[in-house]
Amino acid sequence: MTIQDAFDAVVFKMPQLLARHLAHPRRGEGHLDGSAYLLLTRLSMAGPMSVGELSEALGLDTSTLSRQTASMLSSGLVQRIPDPEGGMARKFRLTDEGRRRLDRERSGNVSGLELVLEEWTPDDRAAFAGLLERFNLDIERRAGRPWPRPAPQSDGTRTS
Repeated sequence: MTIQDAFDAVVFKMPQLLARHLAHPRRGEGHLDGSAYLLLTRLSMAGPMSVGELSEALGLDTSTLSRQTASMLSSGLVQRIPDPEGGMARKFRLTDEGRRRLDRERSGNVSGLELVLEEWTPDDRAAFAGLLERFNLDIERRAGRPWPRPAPQSDGTRTS
């Protein structure tokens, strides 16, 4: 396989991984759409953020984020709060319902991934996880938008 073939394969396979195998099987009542999952994950990792901070962190325009946060507000997933540091902009924080739904969605994603990888060896799973982390870190470095990560636990797993 040439390097170009490898790049073409990755670009072709990535949407299949995300859309077909993780997100689509659980669409419907009570499930988060991709944008809500992304925003709630960021808020859970970084704490309260304003629309401007979310825009900078995610590389999305403020009008898009305003629509998405308005939808999450009306669904009770986030709430607006005064800036805890005394700034002028109001910030968004996860509600208990937002945390519950995010945890449930993440658990469903983990279960789906466990099914896909159930026949893989532990070494293959670890290699895959390591390469995905490296891939994401390189994207973040190039974009200048690092993503907060859960702290490792003493057993090597991560908390969120």
